[in-house]
Amino acid sequence: MENMIYILYICMFVPLLLSLPLIEKSSRRIMVFLLIGISAALFISEVNGLMLRLLDYDALYVTTTVTPATEEIIKAIPVLIYAFVITDNRKKLLAASFAVGIGFALFENTYILITSLDSVSIEWAIVRGFSTALMHGICTAAVGFGMSFVKQKKKLFYCGTFALLLMAIIYHGIFNMLVQSTDWLKYFGFVLPLLTYVPIVIALVIRVKNKKKAVNATTE
Repeated sequence: MENMIYILYICMFVPLLLSLPLIEKSSRRIMVFLLIGISAALFISEVNGLMLRLLDYDALYVTTTVTPATEEIIKAIPVLIYAFVITDNRKKLLAASFAVGIGFALFENTYILITSLDSVSIEWAIVRGFSTALMHGICTAAVGFGMSFVKQKKKLFYCGTFALLLMAIIYHGIFNMLVQSTDWLKYFGFVLPLLTYVPIVIALVIRVKNKKKAVNATTE
């Protein structure tokens, strides 16, 4: 169906939008960025479709060269605006930017699912959930986390922002190239986001525990 992507967008976006007045402020912020990620996925689908037509439907070239740039730039725009206009709080930026990436991946995965029912499987769902979706979250979160430093040092505005975007684009491009390989490298691509995500989570948990210990030590 030609309008399936818009039907899916309405079905996902509207219920989440209507839930905003009923949830707490901290959760509402995450929901807003989740909705932004879903909207970014709809927008970028049109851009990528246009690029695919312009490049004679060379899917391998587009997914390894073009889409990493277009997707990471579009996902990063709301994060950059949030960082420079509203706050440079590292915790808020990390959560908001990760929500943008996950919202993007949620819409992308759902659309692929409903348009490719004959070719999807449990294995496909696992890969898309733990690999591709996580990759989108990591790339955008890296930009958000980095912006907390860039905002504090104005001299880094141009070069720092460009470096963060370039880092996300390169990571995304490497991932796409690996998962489309025909040999064992594709399996490394599948686990690459987890290999990135797990150490970061462990480091954050340790950091929180150390802060709590320091607070408890000063209050005793």
